[in-house]
Amino acid sequence: MEFVSNILQLGPTVVMPIIFFVLGLVFKLSLGKAFKAAMTVGVGFEGLMLMVTMFLNSLGPVTAAMVKRLGVELTIMDAGWATSASVAWSSPLVPFVVAGAIVLNIVLLACKKTKILNIDMFNYWLILIVGTLIYTDTGSILLGTMGSLVLYLAAFKIGDWTARDLQTSYNMQGVAFIHPTCGICVPFGIAVNALLEKLPGLRDINLSQEKIVNKLGILGEPVTLATILGAGLGVLAGWRPGQCCVLAVKMAAVMLILPKMIGILMEGVMLVRDSAEAILKTRFPGRQFYIGMDTSLLIGEPSVLATGLLLIPITLLLAVVLPGNRMLPFADLSVLVYFITMLAPYCQKNIFRMLVTGTILMALALYISTDLTAIYTTAVHQSSVVLPENMRTTQLGNMLSPVNTPVGWLLIKLAHIFGK
Repeated sequence: MEFVSNILQLGPTVVMPIIFFVLGLVFKLSLGKAFKAAMTVGVGFEGLMLMVTMFLNSLGPVTAAMVKRLGVELTIMDAGWATSASVAWSSPLVPFVVAGAIVLNIVLLACKKTKILNIDMFNYWLILIVGTLIYTDTGSILLGTMGSLVLYLAAFKIGDWTARDLQTSYNMQGVAFIHPTCGICVPFGIAVNALLEKLPGLRDINLSQEKIVNKLGILGEPVTLATILGAGLGVLAGWRPGQCCVLAVKMAAVMLILPKMIGILMEGVMLVRDSAEAILKTRFPGRQFYIGMDTSLLIGEPSVLATGLLLIPITLLLAVVLPGNRMLPFADLSVLVYFITMLAPYCQKNIFRMLVTGTILMALALYISTDLTAIYTTAVHQSSVVLPENMRTTQLGNMLSPVNTPVGWLLIKLAHIFGK
C-alpha cells in the first residue's frame, strides 16, 4: 500500500497515463493504441496543468497584494490545498481509505448502483483529509475511515446524478466527476437558481456568455472578458499599469488555451472509452459506464473562469465584514474557481447566479474554517508536513477542501459525538 501511495503522490500527470495504459490493455486495445491513448491523456493533462499552474501562479501575487493593500488582519491563516493534500497523504488512514475506496467503487459497479469507474485516485486526498480530521479529533481509525468512505459514497451519488448534465453542458462524453468539494456545491447552485427564479427583477438578470456577447459584441468574448477581469484584479491590488497588462494577457491566454488542452486530453480518453463501451455493452447489455475524472477539465468554461476571478475580491471582502470570522483567505484564493466548476448547467451558465451561489459557499467556508481551526491546526502539526516559517506559530485553516462544506463539517461533528 505504501508503494501505491508513493505512485499516487507523483501526481495526475504521471498517474493518469499509467491508469489509461492499463485500462486500454484491459479493454483490448492493441499495445500501440493503448500507449497512444495513455500518452495523449498524459500530454493533454500536462498541458492542462501547465495552464492551470500559470493561472494559479499569476493570481498568487495579485491576491497577496490585495490582502496587504486591504490591511486584513485575522488570526487564522489559510494553509492552502497543497498543505491539506500533504497532511492527508501522510495520514495513518491512507491504507484503509485507499483500499476501502477501491473496493467501494467495485461493489457499487457490481451492484449497479453507479455507472462510474473512478480513476481520479490522486484526489483521494479529498476524502482522506476529512477522515484525518476525524482521526485527529477522536483518535479512532475506524471512525476516520468510515467518515472518508461515507463522503466518498456521497460524492459517487452526486457524480452519477450530475454526469449527463455535465456531459451535455461541457460537451464531454463518457466522463463523470467524483469530487467531494465541487459535487457538494451543486445542491446549493440548484437551490439558489430556484430561489432567484421566484424573485422579480433578479430572475431577469442574465449574465450568460451568449447574452454578454449579444449586448457587448467583442467586449463580451471570453478572451476579452478574461483580459478585463485580469486587469481589474491588478488595479484592485494597486499594481502598476504594466503589471496589470501582464496579468490581463495571462488570464486571456488561460481562457483561450485551456479548452484546447482539454480537447487533447479528451482525445485519449475517448480512445479508451469507445473500446470499453463496446466490450461492456456486449457483456452488460443496456448499461452505461463513465470514467471518473478531475474537475480541472471543467475550468475552461468561460462562465466558470469568470466567476472564479470575481470571487477573489468578494471573498476577501467577506472575510473582513462577516461577524465572527477569523479566517484569512490567502493560499487558496487563486483556486476558488474549483468550488463552482460543476455549477454551470444548474445556474444556466449565468455568471450572476453562479456568483451568488459562490458568495454563499465562501461565507460558509470561512465560518467552517473558523470553527474547525483547532482540529485542523493539530492535524497539520501532527503530520510530517514542513510548514513555512510564518505558519508555524499561528492557527491554520484551509478554504478549498470538503472539510469546509456542510457535509464534511457535519461528518466531523457527528464523529466527535460518537467518538466520546
